[in-house]
Amino acid sequence: MKSWASDAIFGASRRQTLIRAGLAVVILGGVVWVLPVRRPGQDGGHHGAATQVLDPFEKAGVVELKEGQQAPGFALLTLDGGRVSLTDHRDKLVVLNFWATWCQPCTVEMPSLEALWRRHRDRGLVVVGVSVDRGAPRALLEPYVRNLKLTFPILLDPDSKTSDRWRVTALPATFIVRPGGEVAGMAMGARQWNSDEMQALVERLLPHPRAH
Repeated sequence: MKSWASDAIFGASRRQTLIRAGLAVVILGGVVWVLPVRRPGQDGGHHGAATQVLDPFEKAGVVELKEGQQAPGFALLTLDGGRVSLTDHRDKLVVLNFWATWCQPCTVEMPSLEALWRRHRDRGLVVVGVSVDRGAPRALLEPYVRNLKLTFPILLDPDSKTSDRWRVTALPATFIVRPGGEVAGMAMGARQWNSDEMQALVERLLPHPRAH
């Protein structure tokens, strides 16, 4: 069973390789939480290898996590000077994206995150971008956000303490958090967040309107 502490993806040798390639942000710190993942054919999470049928998570390129894994909380400053915590969005489906201005794959996927946000924000989805640019340089961040026409909330993690708690080792890193705070899945690397496959996954996870 995988965990962020033991999986080779997050291991020391992998981090060293990513550092040398200049494609990773390595965050040091103790293990705060463990997220077992579902594998094809295990725990009823996916279909067995014999059928080769992909579920919505696999089709979207998102790693599904076992139920019951609560997301680490945080409260961060926003680019416009406010303050936002994860619990502020506890009743919504949260797409939490860790990124940096120097990360080219992050820039590539930003328009699709904006499209996802615009399409579903009225139905209980919020995209939250967390910049890990050291020191949160506003002279760099503000033009970046403005040029990409981003309207979803941008939070600042200037000392990488929050990305540390989330065990982020490479950028972009995105986590899907269910209403209530459980982490449903994660994606390491850029994704097409407005693809048909991703839309199908989001539709499945969106909060259902309460009956009156």
